[in-house]
Amino acid sequence: MPMLATQIAADKTPGLEKREKESHKAVKRSSSNLKKLFTKALRSTGVKYIFKSKTKPPKTPIDVVRRSTFLLASLDSFEDNVDPKRFDKMQELDSLLHEMKSILYGSNECEPAVEACAQLTQELFRDNTLRLIILCLPKLNLEARKDATRIVANLQRQPVNSRLIASDYLEANPDLMDHLVSGYDDPGLALHYGAMLRECIRHQVVARYVLRSEHMKRFFDYMQIPEFDVAADATATFKELMTRHKSTIAEFLFENYDWFFTEFNAKLLESANYITRRQAIKLLGDILLDRLNSPVMTPYVSSKDNLRILMNLLRESSKNIQLDAFHVFKLFVANRNKPSDIVNILVANRSKLLRFFASFRIDKEDEQFEADKAQVVKEIAELEAIGPLFSGELHKFPPTPTASGELYKTPTACIRQLI
Repeated sequence: MPMLATQIAADKTPGLEKREKESHKAVKRSSSNLKKLFTKALRSTGVKYIFKSKTKPPKTPIDVVRRSTFLLASLDSFEDNVDPKRFDKMQELDSLLHEMKSILYGSNECEPAVEACAQLTQELFRDNTLRLIILCLPKLNLEARKDATRIVANLQRQPVNSRLIASDYLEANPDLMDHLVSGYDDPGLALHYGAMLRECIRHQVVARYVLRSEHMKRFFDYMQIPEFDVAADATATFKELMTRHKSTIAEFLFENYDWFFTEFNAKLLESANYITRRQAIKLLGDILLDRLNSPVMTPYVSSKDNLRILMNLLRESSKNIQLDAFHVFKLFVANRNKPSDIVNILVANRSKLLRFFASFRIDKEDEQFEADKAQVVKEIAELEAIGPLFSGELHKFPPTPTASGELYKTPTACIRQLI
């Protein structure tokens, strides 16, 4: 007689229960083994640092600065591999510099806290950490150098009790400026030190120190360095020195006119290098434009030597240099405080200049250029000599015939031709 289904199920139940128990025990053993392996991995070196930092970062700006000062002062031992934990300490220093930058500049989530910035700034100057950052820059890696550069730059603008204490500190430590300027000798550090130097020049006392130092003569060489980025950076710093503090520049040019423009003209304006000449023309324009409203300073910038060189540059084969020279030349002409020798040079060369401008064109139409040229022609045509014209005031500006080969007989005719 066939067995009922209920009887079959009843007969198999003990076996099923036994197998389920065995399976449960196997899973439990596997889970236990996995747990042991995971715990062992967590205890091994390397993995545990994913979850727990080896060194807790300092919490206050003062702690950050003091720890950074210690590590910066110890960099020599790191470099010589005396300290077995060199790599860890260099990593910590990188982290601290980045933290300092974050305090000063803030982050994407929050603006910098005024009190924290003041604390950090005060501590950096009190502990001479700024000096260490500047002097130790060559020993830092690239990212740390970038952070250090931004830290030094920002400190020049950080007020503490409504005062820029950076100015007082740098006045008491002028040798740091010597170090920054000399940074242009090393192409790998030049851009970092140059950025720091330009921010330090914001302080008039610093600019005065650099202007009076022997470093000024070195800038004429730095601006001709073969590495374009370095030469451009040195030019930017030179421009900052020559235009930021008007009274200091006036004093400098009054005392150093002869050697300064001798170097400027010979090494820059008359350089064989095309880029150097263009930069020099623009620099002269920046310096002159900054002085136009100062009758006292005009003779020391708007010099006859510079005018003569510009008149030669107007005859260059390069249209770009011609145009750059014209934009500076028009400042000489438009200046209401023209010295007598400038006026007399322009009057002595009036006919040649007017003929030149009659045929002077640029490749594309430019209404502003045409208006400026017409104004220059008008100003030259209306000039009157101041006293007798001596031979020493004359400058042989090469004649420029018109397209038809005819020479204009009167300045008035030239004016009508251009307007």
